[in-house]
Amino acid sequence: MIDTAYRATLLALYQFSILLGILLFPLALAARRAGLRMPMDRVIERLGAAYENAAHGTHA
Repeated sequence: MIDTAYRATLLALYQFSILLGILLFPLALAARRAGLRMPMDRVIERLGAAYENAAHGTHA
């Protein structure tokens, strides 16, 4: 039961981070022109990897 809640939470966070990345895309473009970088790609990759590990039962 806890594993199911853990996986569901990770999936929700993963989907939310993708939505946030899409919504912040115009801001990211403006920041890039100013020479700044937004780390949304790292956030999405880490949450995706955590969900995959949890889905396959390899989380700590």
